[in-house]
Amino acid sequence: MSPLKALADAERKPYWLDRSIAPEPLPPLTGEVTADLAVVGGGFTGLWTALMAKERDPSLDVVLLEGRAVGWAASGRNGGFCAASLTHGLGNGQDRWPAEIATLERLGRENLDEIERTLTRYGVECSFERTGELRVATEEWQLAGLDEEVSAAASLGGRLERLDREQVRAEVDSPAYLGGVWDRQGVAMVDPARMAWGLRDVCVRLGVRVFEHTPVRSLHDDGLVLELGTPKGRVRAGRVALGTGAFPPLLRRLRHFLVPVYDYALMTEPVPDDLMAEIGWRNRQGIGDSANQFHYYRLTDDNRILWGGYDAVYHNGGLVRTEYDQRDATFEKLATHFFETFPQLHGLRFTHRWGGVIDTCSRFSAFFGTAYGSRLAYAAGYTGLGVGATRFGANVILDLLQGRVTERTELRMVRDKPMPFPPEPVRSGVIQLTRWAIARADEHEGRRNAWLRTLDAFGVGFDS
Repeated sequence: MSPLKALADAERKPYWLDRSIAPEPLPPLTGEVTADLAVVGGGFTGLWTALMAKERDPSLDVVLLEGRAVGWAASGRNGGFCAASLTHGLGNGQDRWPAEIATLERLGRENLDEIERTLTRYGVECSFERTGELRVATEEWQLAGLDEEVSAAASLGGRLERLDREQVRAEVDSPAYLGGVWDRQGVAMVDPARMAWGLRDVCVRLGVRVFEHTPVRSLHDDGLVLELGTPKGRVRAGRVALGTGAFPPLLRRLRHFLVPVYDYALMTEPVPDDLMAEIGWRNRQGIGDSANQFHYYRLTDDNRILWGGYDAVYHNGGLVRTEYDQRDATFEKLATHFFETFPQLHGLRFTHRWGGVIDTCSRFSAFFGTAYGSRLAYAAGYTGLGVGATRFGANVILDLLQGRVTERTELRMVRDKPMPFPPEPVRSGVIQLTRWAIARADEHEGRRNAWLRTLDAFGVGFDS
């Protein structure tokens, strides 16, 4: 079956959100309310912030405002890789914060452990599986990078399992695989939408007032409190936590540091048992390949395969539009790559195709800050690895709002900002040139041209 035929009947909506188990939305805000803490954004950053604020102080009056439905944006349409890394991978963290990387790695592991404990404690059913991740090489030049990753982890007391060609194909049988690294403990697979819906329910149980379909249109400081304006009401709050991701921020300064990048994914129909037996995949790891333009993929509960990544698309001008959630050229490319990786699955059909916008920053990992005399705090720029790191970011937000000096707030990662992107139209030109250079590097055994080497020297880049 051709890739086009395999895509013919695929629904143009995120699989995770297109299920009968989706909860009914909570009513929007009408009228004026007051709160100790107003949380803007019903993705993972906002949900964790509201939840942990109530855990820290059950008497705190917390309001959460979401413009659409909780989990509707990036938190409900990603691959469901819940990683321990706070720095978008060990290599990125070592390059940027070598003196802190051991602490960052430890905090990341603790954060992932606490996510698992929290989900268990509150009975959140979201198919959390601590199966780890396989990072595979599909070109000879990528093998050296796997060896470096194993060595770097070992230098910090970590253990990654290096697999040769036969060993990695014994785990998951693809003729494309030349080797791999298995991180057994550093990544969990989750159903991201059910995780978001479950956290919403926990927030409500703890006393958080959650208002959906309540976009925040304005932010005003009246000297005593911060006032958030919505279409049919307003919130007056002593403190505000901002977790709006890639969407146009209420705080203008964030526009210098964030660009919206679109990522795309496909979901297959359930793989029949006989074909699953051919592939193996008994340990249900998440998988990512090692190119600059990389794919990520994983199994669902009923053995569908989510297949995403590769294209990271920036639309000139930094526009965020609903129509950008669909991009047929990328879907056809992804389908072709899928069957090249798993020729055993020719004949399998895709049931869903979708895209979503990611908040990307130049250092590939979250940054933090405050405004309005530290009465507002934010976390943004997770660059596609936020399912796990958002809980850490929420803790930072709460520390900053409370004026607490903690191990987290003392980190350079928390205190420093990424390099800002240039203004438009230069921004679009720089990003498109970088995208071209990244693709060219993959075509030339990973060799980075002068443009990419210049960006490396300044510690900036473009990714999803």
